[in-house]
Amino acid sequence: MDYTAALCDQFHLQPWQVNNVISLLDEGNTIPFIARYRKEAHGTLDDQLLRELSERLDYLRSLEKRREEIREQIQNLDAMTDELSAALDAAATLAELEDLYRPYRPKRKTRASVAREKGLAPLADAIFAQDPKGPYPIDMAEGYVNPEKGVETPEDALQGALDILAEQLSDDAGIRKRLRVVGQAQGILVSKAAKPEEDSVYAQYYEFEEPLRKIAGHRVLAIDRGEREGFLKVSIRLDPEKARNIVHSVALKGESPCSQAVREAAQDAYDRLIFPSIERELRASLTEEAAEQAIKVFSVNLRHLLMQPPVKGKVAMGLDPGYRTGCKVAVVDQTGRVLDTNVIYPTHSQAKVEQAEQIVSDLIRTYGVQVIAIGNGTASKETEIFTARVISKLDCQVSYMVVSEAGASVYSASKLAAEEFPDFDLTLRSAVSIARRLQDPLAELVKIDPKAIGVGQYQHDMPKKRLDEALGGVVEDCVNHVGVDVNTASPSLLSHVAGLSAAVSKNIVADREENGAFHSRAELKKVKKLGPKAFEQCAGFLRVPESANVLDNTAVHPESYPAAKSLLEECGFTLQDVKKGNLAGLKQKAEGIGLGALSAQIGVGVPTLEDIIKEIALPGRDPRDELPPPLLRTDVLDLKDLVPGMELTGTVRNVIDFGAFVDIGVHQDGLVHISQICDRYIKHPSEVLKVGDIVKVWVLSVDVAKKRIGLTMIPPKEGNPGRPS
Repeated sequence: MDYTAALCDQFHLQPWQVNNVISLLDEGNTIPFIARYRKEAHGTLDDQLLRELSERLDYLRSLEKRREEIREQIQNLDAMTDELSAALDAAATLAELEDLYRPYRPKRKTRASVAREKGLAPLADAIFAQDPKGPYPIDMAEGYVNPEKGVETPEDALQGALDILAEQLSDDAGIRKRLRVVGQAQGILVSKAAKPEEDSVYAQYYEFEEPLRKIAGHRVLAIDRGEREGFLKVSIRLDPEKARNIVHSVALKGESPCSQAVREAAQDAYDRLIFPSIERELRASLTEEAAEQAIKVFSVNLRHLLMQPPVKGKVAMGLDPGYRTGCKVAVVDQTGRVLDTNVIYPTHSQAKVEQAEQIVSDLIRTYGVQVIAIGNGTASKETEIFTARVISKLDCQVSYMVVSEAGASVYSASKLAAEEFPDFDLTLRSAVSIARRLQDPLAELVKIDPKAIGVGQYQHDMPKKRLDEALGGVVEDCVNHVGVDVNTASPSLLSHVAGLSAAVSKNIVADREENGAFHSRAELKKVKKLGPKAFEQCAGFLRVPESANVLDNTAVHPESYPAAKSLLEECGFTLQDVKKGNLAGLKQKAEGIGLGALSAQIGVGVPTLEDIIKEIALPGRDPRDELPPPLLRTDVLDLKDLVPGMELTGTVRNVIDFGAFVDIGVHQDGLVHISQICDRYIKHPSEVLKVGDIVKVWVLSVDVAKKRIGLTMIPPKEGNPGRPS
């Protein structure tokens, strides 16, 4: 297979781009390294596109491997023909390859295989020949009666022959391909109640049908789950006349004494063998496409969640709410180091509440707490009201934010958390995690299985391997885009840096603890098991603020240090100017010389030159600082306070196929349906919104009993408190 041509066609790229990417991947380079430090080789493709290209290359190589396996199997059977060989070469999907291999695949015992063992294959061939002047099938069958083989009557022989014909038609690749196309274009997914008398969350699918080509992915996943849980019976409906005609068009060869028998075999083939198989394939394809879409949505949400701006340089308090066991409190300094912990009971007696207020106030004053992170789980609402009341009585500036605690319990019970906080119980570890999530979402959330973070839909129904690959890629891209301080990063954060394994990450931390902080990137070469290739891949993504060489605290790769120094010299600057931030006019001077001429002079491409200029202008730059800061609050609303038309500011917590959930400060997130996001048509909410966005919304509806809030982002018209859904 010409992989380059196939990838160029799919991704609309030039052959040189694809060839270079394939070579770089085959040389063992990571996606973040290729995206960042080999831009000239591929024309500045971003990491997401490079990852998709890499995944497609893997699929094509797997397809080619399977093609050769099938070819070898058929050749071993001495059944290969020029026509079949050409069909194998032309097959563009695994499904097409398997269809071609189906007649030759070893089969378990079937009605047809039993008939063949009885010697009825010649009778089947004679019937299928459909000689217009030949005898009737029952007459031909008389010659195959053989009681010793279990063929007692002509009718037994005829039935066995028809079983063979049915299986042959079922194995026909052309029939299957045509039926698959018709099913995708004209099939209808039908869902009915398995227990009509029982109400459930799947009630809307008790009498439901929708064309396969139109049904939304989230409905497919909901129906699949309803079927697994025993609430739904699901099927695919095709026009039986059209479908059977496809089989007949291959099976029938004009009128003959055998036509009716062949027609019966074709009918049996469709009803018993072909349609059930095609139905399973169509269902599987629907689910696969829906899962892929859900994984994409999850990936986009996770990317935005991880890239939320950190609340830097502030002492933070984490509150992990609870009723019976109380609210766990943890105070951490600006670097995330735990300063103090406690347990309070703000939902118990008045005496306990007053004691809790005193404890929290004392902690805030003692450690200079500036921000409070409140987990959004059980008792979150009461804890938020309590926090707002405490803040209102203080004479210092303190604000709070309700943060998603999804995955905090998973982290607190993990081996990693036990190693990090061996003296803390699970709940206190969770409070620390909540505080750190506000300070640096990326550094804290990488410790948690992405599936547990809670920014997707039906994530527990996804193919585990595919979901792990996709989300792992997102985490890797985010970590490397931001960069990692090698002297403060945890092993879990380091393990997501390009080129670093979990073992090498632990070795870096062990070296740091034994020998003190690293003072240059070059010192990393001494770390156990960190070889030249790993250093090449990781060096540019690791920051060493303590280094005497200021370039070690930028995203400039060590291989480009000579180019960076030459750039500074050509423009009249020094590394000391970089350290002091005295680089005013650098970009203008470089552009005055001409980026093309300057890049040729210092020995790098223009994209790399532009990156160097950007990086040395702001050593230690965090790209997340360029985003709007998170929304911090000092007061609280109650669900009962909401009325239609009320204008609020909120934070987007999750983006899904049919809308977005927005935190408006009332504990219960409100839903902005896709139709209420903007006054123009959009195919998906992610076209407009992303996790972490600060948005202005208006209340459409409030259902206190069901704790549902309907929101709109479309400003209401004058005199109309809200637009109808």
